[in-house]
Amino acid sequence: MMKIIKEILVKVFKYGSLILWSLVILLPILTIFFGSFKTYDEFMNTPGIMPPENFLNFENYKIAFINGKMLVGFTNTFILILFGVIGSIIIGSMVAYIINRFNFKYKKLILAMYLLVSIVPMEVSQVSTFKIIDAMGIYNTRLAPIILYLGADVLMVYIYLQMLEKIPIELDRAAMLEGANYFQIYTKVIFPLIKPATATVCMMKVIAIYNDFYIPFLYMPGENLNTISTTLFRFMGPLKTEWQLISAAIIISMIPMIILYLFLQKHIYQSITSGSIK
Repeated sequence: MMKIIKEILVKVFKYGSLILWSLVILLPILTIFFGSFKTYDEFMNTPGIMPPENFLNFENYKIAFINGKMLVGFTNTFILILFGVIGSIIIGSMVAYIINRFNFKYKKLILAMYLLVSIVPMEVSQVSTFKIIDAMGIYNTRLAPIILYLGADVLMVYIYLQMLEKIPIELDRAAMLEGANYFQIYTKVIFPLIKPATATVCMMKVIAIYNDFYIPFLYMPGENLNTISTTLFRFMGPLKTEWQLISAAIIISMIPMIILYLFLQKHIYQSITSGSIK
């Protein structure tokens, strides 16, 4: 009897904590979703969790998208994401391939440098970075954040290393017997087999760039160079903040990330649970 009671209590605690955590996560999103359909007076005079009077009030979405120039924000953000993701995939996978497949003198030093860079906060080096970007004459252009986003951090390198550990080196040797060089082995043998890791790295980089506010705000202050994150910031006013418009803009900005996650989730799960080769 005591065993049955204990099992029930464990299940109640387990599922109760999951439900409570889900509510903690979903409550802010639900508040923003409801607020996006409210008028300014309704937003200010009703509890955030209270549903709006009219769910067909899309005026906030229209104003946020058109007046907020969110299309410009999406365009600039996707340009940064395109180059940042391509750079991270190429650099991260190549570095991991070299570290995993070759033994050389400074192998551990390279990993240590990657780890050191990840430990040091980005803001610490921004004075010198800003001076370099300004001296290159690319301040207030898309090229400045593109250069800063090109690299792969230590986590991305380790994701590729974990996947490469499960790919036998005999495949490389077999390809070399067929006359392939190291670059051909990387592009035609290794890279197709690490697609799950590439999907994970892609998702991480997209989210990092999409949500980044600091670099675009610092290096792209021009009005026509806004990204999604800086576009949302422009809705903040010194005298009056239109929170219902900000809510609508946030909901709009969430849609691409939801679609991307649904598209890549199978590959992400495969990267976590699998490392097998075809």
